[in-house]
Amino acid sequence: MDSALHITAFAARPDEQASFARLEKELNLSIKYVKSNLGKDVVSEAQGSEGVTILGNCDASAPVLEELAKLGVKFIASRSAGYNNIDLEAAKRLGMRVSNARYSPHCVADFAVMLALMVNRRVMVALKRNIGNDYSLPGIQGQEMENMTVGVMGTGRIGRTVISNLSGFGCKILAYDTFQSEEVRSKATYVDLDTLLSESDIITLHMPLTEETRHIINKDTIAKMKTGVKLINTARGELVDTSALIEGLKSKKIAGAGLDVLEGELGVYHTDHRLDGVANDQIAILKSLSNVVVTGHMAFYTDQAVDDMVSCGLTSLSDFIRKGAAACEITC
Repeated sequence: MDSALHITAFAARPDEQASFARLEKELNLSIKYVKSNLGKDVVSEAQGSEGVTILGNCDASAPVLEELAKLGVKFIASRSAGYNNIDLEAAKRLGMRVSNARYSPHCVADFAVMLALMVNRRVMVALKRNIGNDYSLPGIQGQEMENMTVGVMGTGRIGRTVISNLSGFGCKILAYDTFQSEEVRSKATYVDLDTLLSESDIITLHMPLTEETRHIINKDTIAKMKTGVKLINTARGELVDTSALIEGLKSKKIAGAGLDVLEGELGVYHTDHRLDGVANDQIAILKSLSNVVVTGHMAFYTDQAVDDMVSCGLTSLSDFIRKGAAACEITC
């Protein structure tokens, strides 16, 4: 039997422990658990490990990767799907190999549709009123999904699942992606971006964050949207220019938004700030607007997805070290 592989798990959460324990035994691993996010102040915890597993809120910038390389770390497995926190160019220069996680698409897809329904039926307006025992109807009239056009930007695994979910509501579905899927064509119509923007009553984002997609929702693209459009983002906060979004909401060009991710969320989300507050004015503004639902990057957070994330991260490290290749490897 192979000797146990020594790896370090940064940002290890209590809810991951059952999965870690099972896979540590199944894959013959010796795991050092570190509660803190990876960063320059804790990078030394990886001493003696060939590989590390991290989450999307960890700092895997060039300076941190350089310190990891000095410690002999050769492999980085993110337990998150997004990997914009990892400097891939630096990793390549340092000879480090990187993977990300693939997990059940239903967690995010279901959450996106839930946010769309909440915004469409003005649920947050009603809930805020209910706190003061106001159960009146004026101002909370919603719309029925069957009568709406929904635009899905990005038709990867999550986007395709969103389209499948939406098809049950009987709404018209438009799709936009540079890579088109035959599976999607049976339930949605691919259109160019301008058509999706101008014809959609609800727009939901399911794109990866790249230099090309950063701020794809901005002042100019918002101007092309229908007045009264609703925007849903469960992908990456940086897809949206938050200042332009706030202006669109204040002017009523955008009638509502469901936002699980935001620019500047690092250091805010997944942390209890009841005593120290949140130093992010944009989050405060968005939460103050009537028909905006703000959640703390939790769309992924189901029992199935957490197990998938841990499994993918640890399996990737095992395969990198023992087999020389991992199915979820990222190349640049």
